Amino acid sequence: MSTINVSEIKGVQVIEITGRMDGELAARMGQALDEVLSQGHDRLVLDLGSVDYISSPGLREIVRAYKRAQAGGGDLRIANPSDRVLDVFKLAGLDTTLRIYRSDAQAIDSF
Repeated sequence: MSTINVSEIKGVQVIEITGRMDGELAARMGQALDEVLSQGHDRLVLDLGSVDYISSPGLREIVRAYKRAQAGGGDLRIANPSDRVLDVFKLAGLDTTLRIYRSDAQAIDSF
């Protein structure tokens, strides 16, 4: 089962994703990110620790939210990616664009 949980830690919105990031979950994640950004929050950490697969729609939603957060003066950081997900980021060239951390705490403290 896939889930999306949003919480706030130290003024940073942490979006935790669980499941396979296929087209459906990517769309739900995009809606959740849009909602958080629309509320004026622009410091985001996307926790992908429980994601073992990410599709191109998932990457597209992450890049879209990253650009929107940056336009608002904030940033989107990635936390806990599995080796498999990290490989996808590298293949897409996103490991040089997105700031990627091994833990939520490191990503949160980086703001």
